Amino acid sequence: MKILCSSINALPETLPIGTRAFTFLEASSRTDVGRIACGWQRELEKAGYSPSISTWDFMLFCFAVYAADVAVLRKSSADGWTRQIELDITLNDPDPWEANRTIAEEMLRVLSGDFWKLRFLPNGPTPPRGQRRLCDRDCVALLSGGLDSLIGGIDATAQGRRPIFVSQRAFEDSDRQITYANALGGGDWHQQWSHKVVFSGKKEPSTRARSMAFYGLAVLASSLLTVNRPDILVPENGFISINPPLLPGRMASLSTRTTHPQFMALLQKLFDAVGVDAQLSMPYRFKTKGEMLAECADQTLLASYACDTTSCGRFRTYNRTHCGRCVPCMVRKAAIQRWGYSDTTRYKFSALSAAPCVRIVEILPFQGFQLTQGAGYLSCRVFPRLVKMPF
Repeated sequence: MKILCSSINALPETLPIGTRAFTFLEASSRTDVGRIACGWQRELEKAGYSPSISTWDFMLFCFAVYAADVAVLRKSSADGWTRQIELDITLNDPDPWEANRTIAEEMLRVLSGDFWKLRFLPNGPTPPRGQRRLCDRDCVALLSGGLDSLIGGIDATAQGRRPIFVSQRAFEDSDRQITYANALGGGDWHQQWSHKVVFSGKKEPSTRARSMAFYGLAVLASSLLTVNRPDILVPENGFISINPPLLPGRMASLSTRTTHPQFMALLQKLFDAVGVDAQLSMPYRFKTKGEMLAECADQTLLASYACDTTSCGRFRTYNRTHCGRCVPCMVRKAAIQRWGYSDTTRYKFSALSAAPCVRIVEILPFQGFQLTQGAGYLSCRVFPRLVKMPF
């Protein structure tokens, strides 16, 4: 399927057959055209944003990828999963993007498991020109409302760092994000935004490329900093980053790759190629979630919020309650057990002794699971299997 993400001025009068269009920042009067971040430019200018062309174009790219990911249904593909997506994006300076198109296509192939064909066009919406405030922050840290991002924020501030915390608004987690940012002393500079992708018709629920919107927001927030090549802290544990399949049916992109080492390496390569002045940092890439909990720099603060965080992939399904049986929930249970604190998380299914895979996941933080760095790869050993991924 072909997707066009365009400034409203560059939108063609007639769309080719089989093409779905989105407009950046402004809504079209046409009912067949979706919209991305409508009204956002005024909000950004009010917040003081004045990003460079390369930063702004990267954000447009990320939002366009997310829009395409949710607009193209997997069930319509030949194998019911792998899609062929043609994505045209209007940018302010498409030349460096077109020159490095293969990097972006390979990166998205790794992330979503689909075949992407990208085309970068001129006449993208111009960046906001807000009046920047003097920023006393020194890095950017992702703050999702999850346990890993809470630990990442605690450790960063304990080390004397002053992050701009960046969050994607989520119905279940928005209040948590604000609470955690305030508790970590970063409430004044907490950046909480939404991609506002809206269109008619069915949406693809797998959202394997959802992290691109988050990275776009992080890069945009880095434009507020005065330091050169700032760190973007991505606080994810190494096991979930690799996300090794615990069952044969979860191979490839059937398991998410939002912080997979191969994807992150390609994302940094794309940063450098198109002029994004930022450095991705994954401080916990060789840690399990249990080790992150046990080694957190402020155990008192962590204990206050740890069991309030969100891990579940089905949190909305069970009325904002952890299901207790998905992989993130089981890893969470194991990690808190490794930590040694009482788990007061509310689970829909608290007892899973009959589940065949529970014994595997519960034991991961204690034995049978090792993260090691070799020459150019990250190894994850889960019982007798060794998984090697480029790093």
